[in-house]
Amino acid sequence: MANSTRASRPPLSQEARSILNSRVSRRAVFAGAGAVAGASALAACGSGGSGSSADSVRWANWTLYLDVDDSGKHYPTLEAFEKKYNLKATYSEDINDNDEFFGKIQGQLKLGKDIGYDLITPTDWMAARYIRLGYTQKFDAANIPNAKNILPTLAHPSFDANREQSLTWQGIMGGIGWNKAVNPKGMKSLDDLWTPANKGKIVVLSEMRDTIGIILMSQGVSIENVTEAQFMNAVDFLAKKISDGWIRGVKGNEYKEDLISGDATAVIAWSGDMFQLSTENAGKFDFAIPESGGTISGDNFLIPATATAEGKKNAETLINYYYEPAVAAEVAAYVNYVTPVLGAQEEMAKFDAELAKSEYIFPTEKTMSRLNVFKALTPTEETVWTEAFQKAAGN
Repeated sequence: MANSTRASRPPLSQEARSILNSRVSRRAVFAGAGAVAGASALAACGSGGSGSSADSVRWANWTLYLDVDDSGKHYPTLEAFEKKYNLKATYSEDINDNDEFFGKIQGQLKLGKDIGYDLITPTDWMAARYIRLGYTQKFDAANIPNAKNILPTLAHPSFDANREQSLTWQGIMGGIGWNKAVNPKGMKSLDDLWTPANKGKIVVLSEMRDTIGIILMSQGVSIENVTEAQFMNAVDFLAKKISDGWIRGVKGNEYKEDLISGDATAVIAWSGDMFQLSTENAGKFDFAIPESGGTISGDNFLIPATATAEGKKNAETLINYYYEPAVAAEVAAYVNYVTPVLGAQEEMAKFDAELAKSEYIFPTEKTMSRLNVFKALTPTEETVWTEAFQKAAGN
């Protein structure tokens, strides 16, 4: 767990300012490894099927994705929520993978049976699937007045254009990372990866929307309106870079180990992971959003179609609470991903002025203008495009 003191951290470049008090990325603890103490007990409470009571709300989230105290047993903002609204919140770190979790609850959703949760937080593309299949409920806007605080860039995704059934929990940026000793001039574009020093030592993400999205933007294509022909052209580009020996692997979070070992010197990566690597390795690595554009995705609050009327209302109360700027700032100070809530930066500055300057928790308007959301795919596109990407990746 990255928890080094401020004094021990070397300064990073202006673009990749060190995030203070960082914690392990929830994507780095796939399948629950390294979960906080007490998480298993909480998870056990969240998977029952008896339905939510009138004074409770059951929330399924990813691991290490909510503020926790030093004991690892208490979630300060969640306990404050319980006290403020006299509601019992059952918090479960039950989402380790989008497809895995979907498979776990799909049968019950299809049958209209209680899935054990009133609130879930899948990633954009999976949120699109839930909504498309009718597995979610529309929000009562009167219960979530703080929804107005969502960042404009995140307010109108293609899968839920008016945010009637989803709100972003946290945002995730995709860009390029590198070993500074091997690439001392830094990187401004995807083309900068293809230098002789990096040949055979480049790793790209196994998340299709990030890797192909960044390639597409480098080719001048909008990922919000990409056609199948354009997508397949980018897949061909990836396949050729692999066959020509430039790319050594298409991986998930394993790319971090490759960077540490020196097997990789340049990557398509997630911002939060690169910050962690930088702080743990004496500023050896850096990260940037390519000039042509990077990706931004999010994990989203959704209320399952099977939630009771009481569970739905309580879930809306919880969503509204986490869209209060002061609460969002407290969460962001722990998870270190992009907060989707306007006003959180000003609130964070009150207790950590340095952290509040982070470009990657609070991207400037200039940075946000270079971040794009991959379009929602139809079921056919999702099948065909994923198969093409996996084939190029060698899977």
